[in-house]
Amino acid sequence: MSTPQIDYAAVFHALPGMVALLTPDLVYADANEDFLRLAGRSREQLLGRYIFDVFPENPNEPAAAGMRETQASMLRVVSTGERDTMALLRYDIEDSQRPGQWVEHFWSPVNAPVLDPDGRVVLIVHRVEEVTELIRARGGAGNDSGRARVLEAELYTRSRELQQVNERLRRAHAREREVALALQAAMLPAPTPVGHHRAAVRYRPAVGTLNVCGDWYDLVDLPGDRIAVAVGDVVGHGLEAAGVMGQLRSALSAASRVADGPARALEALGLYARHVDGAESSTVVKTYIDWDTHTLTYSSAGHPPPALLHPDGTVTFLDQATDPPLGARPEHVPRPEASTPFTEGATLVLYSDGLIERRDEDIDTGLARLADSLVRHGRAQPETLADALLADLLPTSGNTDDTVLVIIRL
Repeated sequence: MSTPQIDYAAVFHALPGMVALLTPDLVYADANEDFLRLAGRSREQLLGRYIFDVFPENPNEPAAAGMRETQASMLRVVSTGERDTMALLRYDIEDSQRPGQWVEHFWSPVNAPVLDPDGRVVLIVHRVEEVTELIRARGGAGNDSGRARVLEAELYTRSRELQQVNERLRRAHAREREVALALQAAMLPAPTPVGHHRAAVRYRPAVGTLNVCGDWYDLVDLPGDRIAVAVGDVVGHGLEAAGVMGQLRSALSAASRVADGPARALEALGLYARHVDGAESSTVVKTYIDWDTHTLTYSSAGHPPPALLHPDGTVTFLDQATDPPLGARPEHVPRPEASTPFTEGATLVLYSDGLIERRDEDIDTGLARLADSLVRHGRAQPETLADALLADLLPTSGNTDDTVLVIIRL
C-alpha cells in the first residue's frame, strides 16, 4: 500500500486545541482554526503582527496579565532552541467587539522551537490550553466541595511542577550567559587610550533575556599618527557567538597591521570567515584614522555606518563604502573603500545595531535619533558623551540586543 500524501497545512489548521506559529521576532506567521475561534480574532488580525500588539497587556490588571512571562518564555525558546513549558498564568484578552472591555482568562501555555537544518530557530510553536472554566469551577463549585478540592490539587500540582522545570532551565541558561559574558569580556581589548588620542568604549549586553550576542570592538595602533578602529556583530547567541566573535576580532586585528587599508583588511577577514563555523552573515565596519593627513578611510561589511560629528554641529554618516556581510557572496570580490577629510575637534562614533534599531521602525529613524543626540551632547568629552548616547538611545525598559559603542575625539 502506497503512503498517502499528507497536506500538513490542512493538518495544522485542523489540529484540536489552540496552536499558533510565530517568528523569532514574536510576529504571527500562522494560527489554526481553534486558535482563531477561541481567541476571538480573524486571521487578518493576527498574521504579520507582533503578538503583544494583537494581545496587549490589560492596563487595569498589569500584575496579572502574564505578558512578561509569555515574552520571556518565547525569547528563551529563541535563545536556547529548547521547549519551554510555562506555569499556569492569567492573561486577559480585550473583547474584539467591545474595545476597552477585558475578559479574564487563564491559560496553560507551551512554547516549542522549529529549527532549520543548521539548528537555528525559525519558528515558535505556541500551544495554549485555556483552563478558565476549571479555575472558575474551582472557585465556585458550591456544594461540590470534593470536586473543587480535586481540581485545585491538580492545578496546583501541575503549576508547581512546571515552575520547577522552568527554574532549572533558567539556572542552566543563566550559567551559560555568565560564562559567555566572561568569555566576551576576556577577548575584548581593555578600554585604554590609543596613543595620545581620547577614546571611550562601551559594551552593554542585552537585558531581560538570556541572550548574549557576538558584538565586539577593536582598536589598533598603526605606524605614524594612525589608528584602526572596528566594530562588528556576529549572528547568533551564547557561547558559540562569543567564540566566533573572538576569532573574528583577533583575525581582523592582525590583518589591520599588515593591510594597506580597511577594505583589504575586510577582504582578508572575509576569506578567513569562510572557514569559521557561525561566522557567516557577520557584519563589521573598519575605519583607519590618519591624523597626519586628517583623513578617515573606511569600509563596511553590512554594518551600520559610523557617524562623524563635525565641529560646526553637523553630522555625516560614512555610508559610501558599504558591501554585504561576511560570507554573503559565493565568490571573493574586492570590497569598496572610501575616504573623507575631518577637522580637528570632530568626533567619530562607531556602534552596533542595538544602539539604533527598533522593532517595526525604519533604520533611518534610528540614525536620525543618533544624529540628534550627537548634536545635543557633542561638546562633551568622549566618556561623558558615551554615557549620554546610551541614556538617550537605549530603551528605558532595557536593551533587547547587545550594544557596542566606540567614540574617538579626532
